[in-house]
Amino acid sequence: MQDWVFWAAVLGLSGGVVATLLQALRNGAVQADPGAALKVYRDQLAEVDRDLARAVITAPEAERLRTEVSRRLLDADRAQQNIVAGGSGKVWPAAALVVLAAAAALYTYDRLGAPDYADQPLSDRLAMADQLYNNRPSQTEAEAAAPAPAAEPQPDAEFAALMEKLRAAVAARPDDQQGLALLARNEAQLGNYIAARKAQEHLLDLMGDTASAADHAGLAQTMIFAAGGAVTPQAERHLIRALELDATNPLARYFSGLMFAEIDRPDRAFALWEPLLREGPSDAPWIAPIRGMLQQTADAAGIKYQLPDLKGPSAEDVASADGMSSADRQDMIKGMVDQLQTRLTSQGGPVEEWVKLIKSSAVLGDNARAKAAYKQALAAFKTDDAALGQIEAAASDAGVTP
Repeated sequence: MQDWVFWAAVLGLSGGVVATLLQALRNGAVQADPGAALKVYRDQLAEVDRDLARAVITAPEAERLRTEVSRRLLDADRAQQNIVAGGSGKVWPAAALVVLAAAAALYTYDRLGAPDYADQPLSDRLAMADQLYNNRPSQTEAEAAAPAPAAEPQPDAEFAALMEKLRAAVAARPDDQQGLALLARNEAQLGNYIAARKAQEHLLDLMGDTASAADHAGLAQTMIFAAGGAVTPQAERHLIRALELDATNPLARYFSGLMFAEIDRPDRAFALWEPLLREGPSDAPWIAPIRGMLQQTADAAGIKYQLPDLKGPSAEDVASADGMSSADRQDMIKGMVDQLQTRLTSQGGPVEEWVKLIKSSAVLGDNARAKAAYKQALAAFKTDDAALGQIEAAASDAGVTP
């Protein structure tokens, strides 16, 4: 109960409603005073005797009236006895139900409600999601606004010289597909995602209809990394094409879910991510970020879901992922870490994600980023002792504690 003014008003209104209902129950039980009815019927009997004495009515008429009034008198007497003996007892169960219903409503809202939010009808939320979708920045705009990475990898002199030769060779032969593929991969490894994106775009233009689902998904990934984690309309087009060619492509499904999460459609993101988590494999690079976001995504979508209590891939598991070359694996992991850092820095997140950022940065050998994440996490959870313990343990494992 963070907002005491709100809860004071809610409790006051609830108390008023309960009191009104209880008063209505009490009035319904007592409806009329049977004692007053008894007096009226006794007076009527006396009036019958007086009318008979004055010869206003005959003896048979007087007997009939006495019988009718006596019957009513007995009914009123029984009603009075019921109220005295047990009438109040019938009210208490109903009163208890009213109080329990009010308490249950308050408890339910305390657990599920969001007092800091205004009314958000589904139609309004869908309209806002459509607005976010339609107003996404273009690839160029997103790249210009993307934050600079914490630390660029510094290649050795030999590799730097080879890269200069590769760039010159591709410039001299811009339609050489093998050279473009090699340039795109190495530029991404160096963190030059815009240059990598340009090389991959030209490569796919040359490939035309022969480009595979993996080719389109790989280009979409590079575009997203270059845009600082934003899924732009241009990247989305390649995700759609990848899924048209292969509906099971995991990379395209993961980034499509990310797009829906970014436009506030957690229901659509959950529908894409939950099967991916079940399918695995556990060491796939997209499993760690899905595990970090899926429970929050389900909660935001109003879906009853419990994250499986399975050991997710650690930073060491991610670093030793199989199924791809060393350069591709490094490229994938670095992009995921860049994306995680961008989101945590701008939006915040649970302590588990900060722990993952610290450990993953250390695995990449980026101690500067790991130390920066450690300091930011300490500031974000400075009043949460349990969270601080997890952060300190992660920083110790990563070797970045002071």
